Amino acid sequence: MLKEVHHISPEEVISNLGSNVRSGLSSEEARKRLEEFGENRLKRAKPKSVWHIFLEQFLDPVIYILGVAMILAFVFQDWLEGFAVLVVILITALIGFYMEWQALRSVEALQKLVQNLAQVVRDGKETYLNVFFVVPGDIIILEAGDVVPADARVVESQSLALKESILTGESNQVEKTVEKLPENTPLADRGNMVFKGTIVTRGSGKAVVTATGDHSNIGQISSLTREADKESTPLEKKLSKLSQWLIWLTLILAGLIAVSGYLQGKDLILMVKTGIALAVAAIPEGLPIVATISLARGMLKLSRRKVVIKKLEAVQTLGETGIICTDKTGTLTENRMSVHNLVFADLEVNLGEADNGNLPEEIRESKAFQKFIHVGVLCNNSKVSEEKMNGDAIEIALLEYAENENFKINQIREKHPKLVEIPFDAEHKRMATLNKDEEGFIVCVKGALESLLDSCEFELREDGVKTFANKGYWKEKADEIAGEGMRVLAFAYRLTKEKPDFDRLIEDLVFIGITGFLDPPRKDIRAAIETYNDAGIKVVMITGDHPDTARKIGEEIGMLKENDGESQVIHGKDLKDLSNLSPERTKQLLEAGIFARMTPKQKLDLVGFYQKNNAIVGMLGDGVNDAPALKKADIGIAMGIRGTEAAKEVADVILMDDKFTSTELAIRQGRTIFGNIRQFVVYLLSCNLAEIISVAAASISNLPLPLLPLQILFLNLVTDVFPALALGMGKGEKGVMEQPPRNPKEPIVTKRLWRSTVIYGVGITAAVIGISIYAESYLGLPETEVNNMAFYTLILGQLLNVFNVPARNESFFRNEVTRNRWVWAAIVFSMVVIVLSYNIPVMREVLSLVPLTINEIFLVALFGLGSLLLTQLIKRLGGTV
Repeated sequence: MLKEVHHISPEEVISNLGSNVRSGLSSEEARKRLEEFGENRLKRAKPKSVWHIFLEQFLDPVIYILGVAMILAFVFQDWLEGFAVLVVILITALIGFYMEWQALRSVEALQKLVQNLAQVVRDGKETYLNVFFVVPGDIIILEAGDVVPADARVVESQSLALKESILTGESNQVEKTVEKLPENTPLADRGNMVFKGTIVTRGSGKAVVTATGDHSNIGQISSLTREADKESTPLEKKLSKLSQWLIWLTLILAGLIAVSGYLQGKDLILMVKTGIALAVAAIPEGLPIVATISLARGMLKLSRRKVVIKKLEAVQTLGETGIICTDKTGTLTENRMSVHNLVFADLEVNLGEADNGNLPEEIRESKAFQKFIHVGVLCNNSKVSEEKMNGDAIEIALLEYAENENFKINQIREKHPKLVEIPFDAEHKRMATLNKDEEGFIVCVKGALESLLDSCEFELREDGVKTFANKGYWKEKADEIAGEGMRVLAFAYRLTKEKPDFDRLIEDLVFIGITGFLDPPRKDIRAAIETYNDAGIKVVMITGDHPDTARKIGEEIGMLKENDGESQVIHGKDLKDLSNLSPERTKQLLEAGIFARMTPKQKLDLVGFYQKNNAIVGMLGDGVNDAPALKKADIGIAMGIRGTEAAKEVADVILMDDKFTSTELAIRQGRTIFGNIRQFVVYLLSCNLAEIISVAAASISNLPLPLLPLQILFLNLVTDVFPALALGMGKGEKGVMEQPPRNPKEPIVTKRLWRSTVIYGVGITAAVIGISIYAESYLGLPETEVNNMAFYTLILGQLLNVFNVPARNESFFRNEVTRNRWVWAAIVFSMVVIVLSYNIPVMREVLSLVPLTINEIFLVALFGLGSLLLTQLIKRLGGTV
């Protein structure tokens, strides 16, 4: 395949490829090349099988711990305990599997951006064939609306223009020419090339295919995507660290208890079993279930808001995001052109500061404005239907603006039928039409300013048509508007009673003025940017577009202020090696808000740069050029409607409505979920810590064991899980989006939270050991009754422990937990389960339960409530958060 063919003439390219512009390739030659180069398709990562997705659910440190506990239970023939842990593992895995599988099915159902057929010349005939069978040397025919099937060198162009934002990030359509270009011309400026996946927006032409499949520019970016490493999510890292800590804690405590008991002369087998019981107590079996359900619930809530999450952990990662990197075209903007500035001889209008359809009457009635509208509608080939407008982006923008200002497009065209047209071409950069007028004829012209000025002898003013006096003024105004990142178009006309000759059509024109066109920002973007600023999240624009265009959009949506310095906008050519930067340069890049003229490789490197500087990075994009950075980011977010297949494949999140503001919903949900996870982790750990200390204290002393192994498992699966699950369903703090992002290095359980966890656990333990001592020493009860009283006290203490979770500065009676109806339901449900367990004979036998007197039940209630009162006293004195 030929490369870098933009600096070779079309004739040389065709000759080198052994093709012919009229007859194309023969079918036999095309078959040989298909065998040699392969089909014109991109390599894709092999999709995960159902079994792969299912088995992945078991790759979790907490699952590892549970697995070890299950094996030990089976080794010591504690079958019931072993099978109970196995059920916990399977439930956790099945929930995670179901949610990920559902997300995968949703993604597969999204509409894919592909074109199945390409128009080519084969055996001297124009024919349509599957794009997969296009080969180097094929002559492809391009028309408006086509998706280019492969990289190709333009050999014929009739006003051919393409939209290449999918590849380069450039929002403006690119005019195509056949002329050869300098060898070092950047990809975005190669006007004599068309690229696979880009869209023809205007005109027609022919091109000879130079690269297909993975050899195309899109293919090279796809290869870059496959090479990009995907970071583990912050939640995965934090749960892994927490689990490793719990593993060591479990091993140390179980070993100490077993050894100390043996040294005291207790039976070795009994102490080993006690060690296993402690291991079971130390492991929060409910943690993976509650975390998975909490994430899954957030995932389902977001799916109802048109946000598809492909992996559960991505929900929480959104909540930790500190930097949002976003493409400009179509993400922050509407991905369409819009009339933004109007400059006439006697007035100037900035439509970025005025609503369409609400212009002052004196402007709407001015001669220049009326003539501009008529020329814009008549010198225009875009077609209008009830559903939509089809045609060139600039021409559609003119018609939409005329409609917004309540002009009747069809009536204007019917009143002034088109007689003659001089189509736009890249050489003259103008278009002209001759239309019938009430008093004769009207010539309408639009195009580049420099191509119209030489043909204009007059200019239109409010007091009539005057001789053109100062053409230099218009050049300055055009440069000023272009310097703001807008595309400039000039308009002129001529009225004549006699039909002019065709070769003298564009003479003695009357200049109307110039118009600036801009891809307008989405209306809801500014409010979203303000929300992110309040939440301490930095939004960074990374685009392939021109720096001035990017700055203009940045100012309009509130990313930049007009007095922000040049350092806020970084040009891609100024980004070299991001791995060796001075502290000053690093600080400048971290503070910059816009990166323009960026290549896919630079986007990828910039995401890595942010990650190395301890930021959790979210990346929004829709094009193939965004795919590597989407994969590299901590959270890749693709657009579901216009996003390419490559972008959607590697993303973690897909916005089905293509709205940037949907990320705010997701981040809010993610922050809420993390807060909930933190709450129920503290709750579960404090409950399990109470179990550990209670069993350990009883093992070392001569007290009866307050908990038997199956009682521990029962607690961890019932009275721990349901309140924890209820905490996971909380709505979160009201001001969750007014807080800065958490430090990425901050663990789930901070030092202050560990202190609270220990105090909560010790408070429950005090009640359990207290009632055990009282029941054995003072009441002289048998060992089984002491165990049952301690068991029920522990249950009550754990259920009431849920009210210790809210922060110290919140009211005990009115806070996030007391307002959570799920918490009350969980407490009632757990109490019902306890009562039923006693009344079902097999459960009563398994849990070694015996009848208690009214006085004994009263003591259980007293000691259980006492654990809450003790903990709250310490909390209000500043002992916990």
